[in-house]
Amino acid sequence: MSATYSQQAPAKINLFLHVTGKRDDGYHLLESLVCFTAAGDVVSGELRNDGKITLAVTGPMADALSNDHTNDNLVVRAARLLQEEANTELGADLILDKRLPVASGIGGGSADAAAAIRLLYEMWNLDLDGDRLSAIALSLGADVPVCLHGKATLMSGIGEKLTELPDLPPLPIVLINPGKPVSTPAIFKAREEDGFSDEGLWNIRMRYESGAALAADLQECGNDLTLAATSILPDICDVLNAMAREEGCLLARMSGSGATCFAIYDTATQAEKAANAIASQHENWWIVPTEIRCEQSQILSNIGASFPD
Repeated sequence: MSATYSQQAPAKINLFLHVTGKRDDGYHLLESLVCFTAAGDVVSGELRNDGKITLAVTGPMADALSNDHTNDNLVVRAARLLQEEANTELGADLILDKRLPVASGIGGGSADAAAAIRLLYEMWNLDLDGDRLSAIALSLGADVPVCLHGKATLMSGIGEKLTELPDLPPLPIVLINPGKPVSTPAIFKAREEDGFSDEGLWNIRMRYESGAALAADLQECGNDLTLAATSILPDICDVLNAMAREEGCLLARMSGSGATCFAIYDTATQAEKAANAIASQHENWWIVPTEIRCEQSQILSNIGASFPD
């Protein structure tokens, strides 16, 4: 009986997100401070020797993917690209335990794809260098390389430039999604006249010992997509206001292109109380108290990242 392999697919949080330009091919250039939380999906699987890739989706958010064809899932696409690049005849029976909302600004699909790459790298006992793996990741989506790296990172370009940062402390954080989708292309289109932010505003050598210190510096940055997103989905404002009203909230902000928002709290107790209080008033919102995740998978620990001197 083959061993079961498993990899976490943690939620990605954009602590800030600046749109810094636009390429001639239409891709936007970004700069974002990215971290990961203890909450997330899980990808597991068992080895096959016949080259076949199968996927079953379980978990509380599985219904959101029920109408999608399995071959279109980023987990399967990642597996097949890795299989082709490695020229292996091995396969896998994969299971995606879907716990994060779909298309919600916290990198669920990208994190799943990255977890699949890490899992299969170990399962198939591969020997591919970081550049080849990063190229596979980027071909799957702009957020996949940073999710593959899996720790505090300054992401820039179209997602291909990663600068590893000092670890952030395990800060209490609450994630809330109002349960309504918002289109990323529509948000970028809505903000086209807003101009671009400057690059290089974040101190990549700064170490933080507390949430208060991190939140204070984050006040100097923001999420350039928030205004456009809230104009399309005003519920995002309701989420941000609900978070900010709770005791101990140091910062409330939208992640990525939304609609999921996060709030950093001073203590884990305050984060739990805030989550419970908001949940009692908004039964249809997805609400999870968690913390910023510092540990990183030992597999591929340095993929795609540069290190400041």
